[in-house]
Amino acid sequence: MAENAKLMQGNEACTMGAIAAGLQFFAGYPITPSTEIAEMCSEELPKFGGKFIQMEDEIGSIAACIGASLTGKKAMTATSGPGFSLMQESIGYASLCEIPVVIINVQRMGPSTGMPTSPAQGDIMQARWGTHGDHQVIALAPGNVKECFELTFKAFEYAETYRVPVIVLADEVISHMREKVILPNPSSYKIPMRAMPKNPAGYKPYGADPDGGVPLMAPFGQGYRWHCTGLFHDESGAPSGKAAVAEKLLHRLERKIEKNAQAMEDYYAESMDDCDVAVVSFGSSAMAALSAVRRARKEGKKAGMLRLKTIWPFPDQALRRLCASAKKIIVPEMNQGQLVLEVERAIHGKAGVIKLGKVTGELFHPDEIYRALKEAF
Repeated sequence: MAENAKLMQGNEACTMGAIAAGLQFFAGYPITPSTEIAEMCSEELPKFGGKFIQMEDEIGSIAACIGASLTGKKAMTATSGPGFSLMQESIGYASLCEIPVVIINVQRMGPSTGMPTSPAQGDIMQARWGTHGDHQVIALAPGNVKECFELTFKAFEYAETYRVPVIVLADEVISHMREKVILPNPSSYKIPMRAMPKNPAGYKPYGADPDGGVPLMAPFGQGYRWHCTGLFHDESGAPSGKAAVAEKLLHRLERKIEKNAQAMEDYYAESMDDCDVAVVSFGSSAMAALSAVRRARKEGKKAGMLRLKTIWPFPDQALRRLCASAKKIIVPEMNQGQLVLEVERAIHGKAGVIKLGKVTGELFHPDEIYRALKEAF
């Protein structure tokens, strides 16, 4: 089958990417601006033998996905704003119990009900620290419709490989705009699969190399002894209050992401080799930023653009490497300043960092970022 071109909405591309990755179960609750994902899953998943359930709320949605994942199914939910907040306790449970699940969070203006149909990027820190305690997550941020497909597919790869919740951190504009997307030949998909044990005898659901190993994951109901608890637990899954057990478990959960952080770095860079002023952004804000950078370049100004696709784990090393020549870094984002905090931390004072936040419920215009560039030179 030849590659085929489609006019596709971002939410549609997320759904197609999930199905290409082998999505078998979707549970969700309608919420603007992610609802199209649920609608499309309800129509498309049954065609591939998958199951769709509309739950009573977002708490039930993420819980149902966790249950489906434990039986061996690839599971996903989609939400926004208040719904993402309601999912946080279960995201923490999935983190500690090492249950793969993909959550698409289409960001909108908040807090609370906010402006449901307006774009924002205020969930960066919630994606990382929304649930309590020390935990690890992976969050990916598409910057166009094609990347909604690609990064949703990759989200399943990471979830299944590392046994961890993975968040696709989209935004209202990326999810609702339409672009021509050329989908790859389905035969070229390498569907991500979790590593499974071959024999129930002696199976330990949390037995792994203590230096960041990922345990083999057997599906419920197929003869393997499992104990899955949100309490700290030993390799068998049995609850434990011992300090050494808790420390060993948390260390391994951290290391399995930390040691693979560089391999997960993903970004788009333009004119960064010799830039004096760099613009670091993500999602729909980066579209305006790229236009401003190209305009500055045409006028002879050494501007560069770095658009992050991996937000968590934060790509510290890539940022420092790509911004090595920059004297100033501008960070445009649709919030009051979240990504900029990580840029400041990672850059270690080697460049001046300029916050450019916007909280009007409107997209950046390229002129706004261009003006910031002119002032920075």
